[in-house]
Amino acid sequence: MSKRKIAVVITARPSYSRVKTVLSAIQQHPDLELQLIVAASALLDRYGSAINYIVKDGFEIAAKVFNVLEGENLTAAAKTTGIGILELSTVFDNLMPDVVVTVADRFETMATAIAASYMNIPLAHIQGGEVTGNIDEKVRHSITKLADYHFVASENAKERVIKLGENPDFVFNTGCPSIDLAKGVIEASATLPFNPYEKYGGVGFSPDLSNGYLVVMQHPVTNEYQDSRKHIEATLEAVYQLNRPTLWFWPNVDAGADGTSNGIRAYRETHQLPNVHFLKNMEGKDFLHLLHHADCLIGNSSVGIRECTYLGVPVVNIGSRQNRRDRGSNVVDVTYEVQAIKEAIEVQSVAKRSTSDVYGGGDAGKQIADLLAQLPLQFHKTIMY
Repeated sequence: MSKRKIAVVITARPSYSRVKTVLSAIQQHPDLELQLIVAASALLDRYGSAINYIVKDGFEIAAKVFNVLEGENLTAAAKTTGIGILELSTVFDNLMPDVVVTVADRFETMATAIAASYMNIPLAHIQGGEVTGNIDEKVRHSITKLADYHFVASENAKERVIKLGENPDFVFNTGCPSIDLAKGVIEASATLPFNPYEKYGGVGFSPDLSNGYLVVMQHPVTNEYQDSRKHIEATLEAVYQLNRPTLWFWPNVDAGADGTSNGIRAYRETHQLPNVHFLKNMEGKDFLHLLHHADCLIGNSSVGIRECTYLGVPVVNIGSRQNRRDRGSNVVDVTYEVQAIKEAIEVQSVAKRSTSDVYGGGDAGKQIADLLAQLPLQFHKTIMY
């Protein structure tokens, strides 16, 4: 019997970290053939060139799709999605996969879902059923309605997908594949196993990290993108006033990213930040090691809600980007007010660590690969209304 061909589309650096263990499990499965497609910002150097880490990890790339339109606004996002549909349709036609896998809720993933659906290729969606309170939630639920198989990360997410009318027989709570990596980090080194300055470069000062440090990862909020510069300036001011060793990561390619990036650059020009170092990207496992040994994560990344909940890392979650998402007691939510952010960081950076398995126990990759090998190849959905 020939192997079942599984096309996985990676469109951004977070997507790769989310499904790295799924890719490995598919690659190692005797009944599956991995067709890895890398697209959108995952190919671009300004967002950290996730493709470099993909190749380094030993994955063979079946196709590349360059579809990001410059602009980092709502129009560019819509047009990037349209270009993605055009290009991915050609890739799927060439590769002829048995199943297409798409991840989470980024706007580029919509192109994957639409192209596969119109081509009658069964679609599997990882991390459906979650809520965030912004445009990402619309994208995620739209992909759920296009998908045939659902590999969700929590029980609440499973219930939502079923309430959306999906067949319960094809909704599986596998947990989040990124927790697989987090589990390995907990079991590994008791200290940070690498020097981030030597290994990843970056810009700015190189503060001593041996007595603790903060990590900042803050992205623009799509439906508040016009305020992205104001939002990042509040966080910059709070961190500046605290004057503690800090590693700061650049934002994703979302509407408003220019405002976030320009805000950081302008602030650096007018303020000395002797305790802050800026980085573009980091290998997934290294990033989790960095978080595991940090005093606190600040910003609005889902890594604070997801991996940090499992690792027990204290988090200061700013603004609305992660509204209503399942979280552990390690997370404190604040508004874009300098004093509120500053006070929350001071409290969280000395807080007792509290872990949770709300997103699974660390075997999602293998579960998903096994299901992809066993599920019937169907694309005629049975809507359970």
